[in-house]
Amino acid sequence: MLRLEPRPGASRLWTYASPLLAIALTVGLGVLIFLALDKDPVRALQMFFWEPLKSKYAIGELMVKATPLLLIALGLSLCFRSNVWNIGAEGQFVIGAVCAGGVALLATKDTGGWIVPALLLAGVLGGMAWAGLTALLRDRFNANEILVSLMLVYVAIMVLTYMVHGPWKDPAGFNFPQSKTFESVTKIPRLMSGSRASIGLLLALAGAAMLWIYLFRTRAGFAQQVGGLAPAAARYAGFSSRRALWVALLVSGGTAGLAGALEVAGPIGQLTPYVPAGYGFAAIIVAFVGRLHPGGMVLSAILMSMFYIGGELAQSRMGLPRSITGVFQGLLLFCLLACDTLVAYRLRWMPKGGR
Repeated sequence: MLRLEPRPGASRLWTYASPLLAIALTVGLGVLIFLALDKDPVRALQMFFWEPLKSKYAIGELMVKATPLLLIALGLSLCFRSNVWNIGAEGQFVIGAVCAGGVALLATKDTGGWIVPALLLAGVLGGMAWAGLTALLRDRFNANEILVSLMLVYVAIMVLTYMVHGPWKDPAGFNFPQSKTFESVTKIPRLMSGSRASIGLLLALAGAAMLWIYLFRTRAGFAQQVGGLAPAAARYAGFSSRRALWVALLVSGGTAGLAGALEVAGPIGQLTPYVPAGYGFAAIIVAFVGRLHPGGMVLSAILMSMFYIGGELAQSRMGLPRSITGVFQGLLLFCLLACDTLVAYRLRWMPKGGR
């Protein structure tokens, strides 16, 4: 009989092995799902794990998906390390896209190159303002940041819906709820010809490096984590838990808003009701699979983007339902939660009738 036995301390081995085991279990469960749907599991797994890597163009598309996931996950990891549970990054992503889109719509063909930094800044400020609402309600009224940030997602989507159905609706768009296509001067510069990957990827990687330095090489980063995890100890040491709350939410809101700006001024090129792509929720999984570490989140963002692309390919080429991407994301999350039990507990075989 197998029994869970508490460990004297957290296992360093399983801290890093748990995500790998979770990925293996996700693949195994995926095979069973494909068999139940009467689909070739080898071909299906090829869609998820080989097709996104087999060519230069495919890798470029992988980076397009990974960029917003990594940016949002970086901000969320700072929140979670500070014991601030921002579940509303999707709403901050949407508001960042709306603010950036508003700046982009002001541009003309003769607008200078300043427009790209301006719309990116607008996206950052929009995301920060939206996350700031959660910080304000938590700080002043002790409101639960999980509920507040999550409910604000739906408010953000309604703001986007109003703008594309109303003031910003393209009069020449055949009555479709969308803004006009942004001018070419607003397009985010691409990394290479023949690929949609943009300089947003460089910003995301730079953000990962900056977060690593901040968390592990600065006193402010240490204070940020202590202020969230142990407010009493933080006060004793002269750190501010209130500052930790505001910094965490504003930074995470800013990175989500930047991701939204990069998305609408990059691959999408206009505002549509389909801007919310679920990146804000998927980035929560990215953050935890990456163990809230910048390096780990780079790898987990690539893995999650493979799920997005693989799901699209499986849908178009094998007739699998659109929800298959969400199924894989959910499987990975639940497998990770289950495997994380091994960090604090060990499995011990107990003879039948033994103690």
